[in-house]
Amino acid sequence: MNKALLTLAIVIVGGYCLSAAHAATAAPNATKTATPVKHLIVIVGENRSFDNVFATYQPPKGQTVANLLSRGIVNKDGLPGKNFSLAEQKRAVPADEYSVELAIAGSYHMLPAPGANGTRGQAMPTRDSASPPKLANELPNGPFQISRHFPPGARAGSPVHRFFQMWQQYHAGKNDLMVWVADTEGTVSDKAPGTKPSRQGIVGMGFYNMAEGDAPYFRELAEHYALADNYHQPVMGGTGANFIAIASGDVGSYNRDGKAATPPENQIENPDPAPGTPNAYVQDGYSGGSYVNCSDLAQPGAASIRRYLSGLPYRAFNDGNCAPGVFYLVNNYEPGYRANGDRSPLGPEHYILPPQSMPTIAERLSQNGVSWKWYAGDRGNGKRGGKGYCTICDPFTFFQGVMESGLKRNLVDFGQFYGDIAAGSLPAVSFITPSDGVSGHPGYSTLTRFSDFVEGIVNHIQKNHALWKDTAIIITFDEGGGYYDSGYVQTIDFFGDGPRVPMILVSPHARPGWVDHTYYDHASILKFIEKNWRLQPLSARSRVALPNPVHGMQDPYVPQNRPAIGDLTNMLKEQ
Repeated sequence: MNKALLTLAIVIVGGYCLSAAHAATAAPNATKTATPVKHLIVIVGENRSFDNVFATYQPPKGQTVANLLSRGIVNKDGLPGKNFSLAEQKRAVPADEYSVELAIAGSYHMLPAPGANGTRGQAMPTRDSASPPKLANELPNGPFQISRHFPPGARAGSPVHRFFQMWQQYHAGKNDLMVWVADTEGTVSDKAPGTKPSRQGIVGMGFYNMAEGDAPYFRELAEHYALADNYHQPVMGGTGANFIAIASGDVGSYNRDGKAATPPENQIENPDPAPGTPNAYVQDGYSGGSYVNCSDLAQPGAASIRRYLSGLPYRAFNDGNCAPGVFYLVNNYEPGYRANGDRSPLGPEHYILPPQSMPTIAERLSQNGVSWKWYAGDRGNGKRGGKGYCTICDPFTFFQGVMESGLKRNLVDFGQFYGDIAAGSLPAVSFITPSDGVSGHPGYSTLTRFSDFVEGIVNHIQKNHALWKDTAIIITFDEGGGYYDSGYVQTIDFFGDGPRVPMILVSPHARPGWVDHTYYDHASILKFIEKNWRLQPLSARSRVALPNPVHGMQDPYVPQNRPAIGDLTNMLKEQ
């Protein structure tokens, strides 16, 4: 086989390709790339903000990074720094209606102790448990080194990370309502809003300390390859919407037979505070509202975000990207198809996103003869996948163009990945999501387990010299998981961007030790694929339609031509 067909580009995101036979008859642009990268591997982990992992990272000489340490918020020992007050958390004045610009009632004196919500198998200790944590009843009001109390190998709680909550926590760029929103929103169920405080607020302020040895493998990769410190989740909120964005650069929406429709009433978001509560939403949660018609200012939650967009010093993308009469999915619902291709049932009792028809990178690659696969952990060959299979982390199962065509054969179990390498049939573009237990997701996985998963893949690729020489591996996370981050966020439209997440480009073509300040989000992966393989843009709605950012010397993080996102090529060596 032609050596060019064996090259690989890998993107690791910590949440998939045509067969070798198809690749052998690929169109000319399938092998002629704009960069030396011939294989791209995307590995997606889950739920870590940039500062949660890289808070105290110190880059090689000549490079700068924006994190808690460089801003003086914390010191190398993980204790409060001279500018600790920059991350001070506030209490909001409860409002009658949902607002993203809440008035401030004052600051926390100390942070409340954590709760155990969100952990599986190993409950996070609390003050009231038989095995109390190694922390005082209260902590200083700001970020704290979570590994002093829960080592990287131990599970901690999973902070709140849903759409309307994250908008409030962001608080118009101040990031000062992380604790208050998490502690007033109630449980993750909409069945009893406000009746049980989550006590997750403090968990979201935790970070791992690279300066004291935490996350050593990710530090090593950053020191030798390229790190992006201005890379973002594209949608406020959780996993499902951000994986859909990885596939399409867009957001999902409710439809019937491909036409926009109104969802069942119980599935429409209402983030207005429930009576008698400071901020527990009327209808929200995994078995509650998740759709919003953001074109209708009478819809709960829509008006406040749209007002914020109208006050930006630049025009939001497509005036907010809110098409008339369309209800968009902003939280996690299951895909319209099961793992084997069967359609999922719809109706008020089924929390399912109907099959989506917007274009994805899967179809665009196939149309141009470029091979691809999505390798999902514990996907198996069954109807629903195995116990550790993350349905919403396998995003092409949301799309009709993939699941009702031969392209669904490209959605395979991660176990096939190493076999494809051994057979010389690894596709040009590979997406990888691990099983739940090694995804890095707080509550049921750990950062260490995801790091070990990534290390195994990278080592395997590097030992294959023919493959390694033209491969790029992107390691990233689907979203920030509700963890605090001190970075700049560019508001692009109604849906985001959201906080920074880690992203490392591992490749012999990466700029060694480089810290890239270019503004990126997950659509940057799609932009790179389009540029590298000379593909047509997906759609006018997709974030790939945005221009590359122009950055100035005064502030290297804020694009001068907002809204704009980069195509990742600044992380590669000059050719």
